[in-house]
Amino acid sequence: MAYHDRFRLSSHAVIINQDNQVLMLKATYGECGWGLPGGSFEPGETIHEALERECKEELGVGVIAHHLTGVYYHSAYESQSFIFRCDLADDGPIQLSFEHSEYRFFSLHELNHMQRRRIEDCLNYSGIVSSAKF
Repeated sequence: MAYHDRFRLSSHAVIINQDNQVLMLKATYGECGWGLPGGSFEPGETIHEALERECKEELGVGVIAHHLTGVYYHSAYESQSFIFRCDLADDGPIQLSFEHSEYRFFSLHELNHMQRRRIEDCLNYSGIVSSAKF
């Protein structure tokens, strides 16, 4: 990689409810797909700062990050995504930003291969950070 080449970095939260379903948000931009809470870094942010800021912006509540479980390369976006196991902080109800139209908790079998792989890696975390390419 050359010095002036660019690629993207993002941090995302895997938040599970009592039924072992994962929280997903429906975007109002791009392909309007479902994805994990979180997003791209701002200049100078750490992976934890980006996670906390993005989740607070998108959910209206904070998250508690327990551990980094995986780092995944997404060729379609030239990006690396850092995946964290998180819980919602006790800040009140979810209030979505303009970037998302709805939220829902999904069972693993409802997710596409990429999302399922990242979440299964997260839920099966054994102390070794996973990685994969998509």
